[in-house]
Amino acid sequence: MMQQVMITGARGFLGLSLVRLLRQHNIAVNALVRGPHPELSRLGVNVIIGNLADKVAISTAMENCDTVFHVASKAGVWGDEQEYIDTNVTGNQNIIDACQSLGIKHLVYTSTPSVIFSGKDEDGVDESTPYCSHPLNAYTRTKIIAERAVLAANSPQLKTCAIRPHLIWGPGDPHLIPRVIAKAKAGKLALVGKEDKLVDTVYVENAALAHFLAAQELHQDGKCAGKAYFISNDEPITMAAMLNHILAAAQLPAVSKRVPASLAYGIGAALETVYRFASLQQEPAMTRFVAKQLSTSHWFDISAAKRDFGYHAPITIAQGMAQLKQSFNQS
Repeated sequence: MMQQVMITGARGFLGLSLVRLLRQHNIAVNALVRGPHPELSRLGVNVIIGNLADKVAISTAMENCDTVFHVASKAGVWGDEQEYIDTNVTGNQNIIDACQSLGIKHLVYTSTPSVIFSGKDEDGVDESTPYCSHPLNAYTRTKIIAERAVLAANSPQLKTCAIRPHLIWGPGDPHLIPRVIAKAKAGKLALVGKEDKLVDTVYVENAALAHFLAAQELHQDGKCAGKAYFISNDEPITMAAMLNHILAAAQLPAVSKRVPASLAYGIGAALETVYRFASLQQEPAMTRFVAKQLSTSHWFDISAAKRDFGYHAPITIAQGMAQLKQSFNQS
């Protein structure tokens, strides 16, 4: 059983949920973060200020730990490629190197289903699906490199695994939900494609639980060692239904407007060209990757996670939406 762990990305949406779960089990937590956070202090977390380039801070944060959760990464669909490399590739390797040199025995890495996304429908695919050979953005390229490195580092001395949660959401989400609401209020929210495609999502506490259960299994029989796992709520839902659930929770009208997938892709390609030419850092309103994501299906067979470390999603989409609505009413 875990006694003391180190976590990167503890101030983030998923990271903070994982910290809460760990503390509920009275597990000591060291957090490598770029700055203080009141919630971490309230939870009694040992905060070490630093980043993934700071090898001294990484080593300090890992002192006396038996497990590392590497949650931090540079996310997003647009940005300077070198920043993605520095964080997701070099920073990830720094974590692996520190685990190996300090004798850390267990490493759980937060990956993404994007590592296999090739722009086509993903209907019930499992972990046998190969990595994407032609990634559409720097995030995907660097996450593929990072996941491969983590799994390649698996050994009897350091057991590793990768968790691939899809579309994490819930109260406090700083990414998906605020973006949906902002676009809806501005009248710019639209569905992409003629058909409603199924997608998987995962409530944030369920995603945190998957990380926790995987780490426990690494401490026990290690059936998940050296492997990657898709994680979801196991409730495929159309993108239209998911968006409209979010809008209903925020007491906003449902979305029905549609944009052809080919048009969205063309706009994305054009905007990427303009933004690159002008060296613009802010994210375009549409990219090729987002156009493909919004017009294709993404749902996964999570049998492996169920089998190898007993993952099941305790909070359903309906229950999560009720909590989301409550959080809106309280804000």
